Amino acid sequence: MLSSATFFTKRRVEYRIVGKQVPGGPEWAFKNSGVMFHAQSPGSMLVDQPFPVSIEAQFLGGSGEGERTTGNLCTPGTHVVINGELITQHCISSTSKTFHGEEWIHFELVVYGDSIIHHIVEGDTVITYSKPQIGGDLPEGFPLSEGTSLTSGYIALQAESHPYEFRKVELLDLSK
Repeated sequence: MLSSATFFTKRRVEYRIVGKQVPGGPEWAFKNSGVMFHAQSPGSMLVDQPFPVSIEAQFLGGSGEGERTTGNLCTPGTHVVINGELITQHCISSTSKTFHGEEWIHFELVVYGDSIIHHIVEGDTVITYSKPQIGGDLPEGFPLSEGTSLTSGYIALQAESHPYEFRKVELLDLSK
């Protein structure tokens, strides 16, 4: 995990999904990875806590059939606002196309603190939201109360049980 004091940033990632899922990997983890940000510190996580409280830009790959968007939004222990409405569901699909193969995918995440956040896949803005905040299913004893605005935190590349390759991970400070 990488710490970042300022969250007026642009993050660019180029990734691709390769090979087969690890034997015994859960079905939900098939071609599933992402970038977590505004995340709690690794040292503050509980031993049995599966994910940090964070905002996740989720990377999903297609199975070769049907549609499965990437650049989605998942919110472990958090909520966001979309079109003026507080969103409390855990994952929200983007409007991206499906990528079935092993092609390189260019993803950008533009974060203006707790104001506006954009997920951009192959140059297209696929989801926009604002006001990330603590909320929902929190670990017992979590020190921040529901509704606390998220303006900073840690950044992490998330891994499940499917091989991903990253050839570019960039972080640009937009506050200057």
